[in-house]
Amino acid sequence: MAQLFLVPTPIGNLKDMTFRAVEVLNEVDLILAEDTRTSAKLMQHFEINTPLHSHHMHNEHSILPKIIRDLKQGKNIALISDAGTPAISDPGFLLVREAIKEEIEVECLPGATAFVPALVLSGLPNDRFVFEAFLPPKKGRQTRLEKIAEEDRTTILYESPHKLLKTLGQLATLCGEERLISISRELTKLHEETFRGSLKEAITHFEQKAPKGEFVLCLNGKSKK
Repeated sequence: MAQLFLVPTPIGNLKDMTFRAVEVLNEVDLILAEDTRTSAKLMQHFEINTPLHSHHMHNEHSILPKIIRDLKQGKNIALISDAGTPAISDPGFLLVREAIKEEIEVECLPGATAFVPALVLSGLPNDRFVFEAFLPPKKGRQTRLEKIAEEDRTTILYESPHKLLKTLGQLATLCGEERLISISRELTKLHEETFRGSLKEAITHFEQKAPKGEFVLCLNGKSKK
């Protein structure tokens, strides 16, 4: 029986690709990619010629049996996402769970993921934290926000540019305008930026400077006083 590899890819700067990641992607029989067009550029840059197959949120259920069958028949397969570590706010969980259930060996290489540098750069307590990723767009959103407001550990969120101000406004209402937050955008890229301040200051900042890029929010926990 073969092996399933989860291989992180750079979140912006191609120099963050590891030697081992390139080695594994060259050696496996097949690479499952979230978007084959995006990944094809990465493969071309590192001169990796392994076949790419599509694996994303719209087909991960339907192609799961075939992937497991291929693994059982001896094919080594790597899973990558468009950026960062697979299965972290990206497809992969279902495949990993099924592979473990079928007693297929799974290995995850260490590598890039956006929330770790954002947390370290925030200056907020990082000995204990909660990773919430993307908030629900509608159903369950308010309940999730209310729980986050009461959380005493640093909470990490992912957010898109067109929803950033809405999310900041909702957090300010529930947490109070003076709750501290750190907001990182375009991590490892040319226009990387981290804003640190209160929720009120963050709202003012991004009202004056239109949000662009992908954002990681680190919200200070509720005071225990």
